[in-house]
Amino acid sequence: MTGLLLRDAELDGRTRADVRIAGGRVTEIAGSLTRRAGEAEHDCHGGALLPGLCDHHLHLFALAAQARSIHCGPPAVTDRAGLGAALATAGPDRHGWIRGVGYFETVAGDLDAAVLDRMCPDRPVRVEHRSGALWMLNTAAVSAVGLASADHPGIERTGDGTPTGRLWRADAWLRTRLPPPPPPDLDAIGTRLARLGITAVTDATPDLDAGTVEAIADAVRDGALPQRVHLLGAPLDTAPPGDVPRLGIGPYKIVLADSALPSLPDLTHRIRTVHATGRAIAAHCVTREALVILLAALDDAGVLPGDRIEHAALVPAELVPELARLRLRVVTQPGFLAHRGDDYLRDIPGIEHSDLYRCASLTAAGIPLALSSDAPYGPLDPWAVINAAVHRRTPAGRVAGPGERLTPGQAVAAYLAPPGDPGGPARRVRVGADADLILLHVPLAAALAAPDPALIRTVLADGRPVRQNPLI
Repeated sequence: MTGLLLRDAELDGRTRADVRIAGGRVTEIAGSLTRRAGEAEHDCHGGALLPGLCDHHLHLFALAAQARSIHCGPPAVTDRAGLGAALATAGPDRHGWIRGVGYFETVAGDLDAAVLDRMCPDRPVRVEHRSGALWMLNTAAVSAVGLASADHPGIERTGDGTPTGRLWRADAWLRTRLPPPPPPDLDAIGTRLARLGITAVTDATPDLDAGTVEAIADAVRDGALPQRVHLLGAPLDTAPPGDVPRLGIGPYKIVLADSALPSLPDLTHRIRTVHATGRAIAAHCVTREALVILLAALDDAGVLPGDRIEHAALVPAELVPELARLRLRVVTQPGFLAHRGDDYLRDIPGIEHSDLYRCASLTAAGIPLALSSDAPYGPLDPWAVINAAVHRRTPAGRVAGPGERLTPGQAVAAYLAPPGDPGGPARRVRVGADADLILLHVPLAAALAAPDPALIRTVLADGRPVRQNPLI
């Protein structure tokens, strides 16, 4: 195919025009274009043509691992009996391990080795908390990875030094003690993302090793991941491969772990070290305590353009002007409200409810705001996240922070900035733009009224279809 001519596409929710694509870019836009020899032609029937969506914070390998894991939390599992049944009937991997994901304390309280032993004592079991911050192991797993003699600071112990089976913020360390996993099926992840209209992602996994970076580069290079990929966890000395233009290196991920917040001097020194390499920082920041420490450290270390806050799950109103003053950008996930909002409203004091996953107040203060999923820990579907940003309804139908609602247009725009500029100006279909596009069955106004991935007709990456509905 030498090129693609899209006829009668709606652009910017207002005008209808023909759009020519060649060489991976939009080359012409006009009311009527003449088809060229060898050029494919499709009638859009007035459907909206948009830039592809960008998920500004997710975890590619964790998404792939989720597909081979047992779901251990809501909505699939809601009580202790259900968890026991899920683990007892789970098929182990080729090394005999059972891997569970998505656990939350409402199911069976705090899990440790003793509790898991009563459910599944005869095979090594590890269960990940839905936050991604905690692994819980049974005794067989504790023995297999050698927790008793290990010295990782995230190992929780009883008063006499015995491991409880709970392991905090230790993913990289744990991987060195586990049997090698099968290669991640990034092709399936790329297909899943494309079906949702996502043509660019930022992988926010911290502390990626060289092998993981190369595996992602290979997947982008060979088309298994048709998305543009931006990496936050690449080592400081990493440069993107010159032969993979769709792979980029973003700000450097720093995790302010809720279980062990850094000291102010240590965090300030780390920020300065990152900035000295020319990279901005992307700070994982969930609690108000973490946010206070981060802002103090940035005030001391200085801010580099592109510095960003990941999550910003709780932002007190008095700190919003500070974020604006420091010219930080925020990448947040209101989709959590639609999945876990009732838990938040139950567990967080009422005076803090308006601080949850702020959106409108940040935008009003001039703070660049991007939306994302944090998948697999949050809902991957961007249309569901957009809906959550607009309505902010919990599963029980309560509204969490009504003053923080975005308009549908604002919510979609928060998915349209490029990965290198989250919260920046929304990309538009214009001459010279990359032809990473989504075509909808309906005009934009109809899509904004009822966001749904079923509205997607075709997804293009570099001008080539990566998901094509037969109706086209």
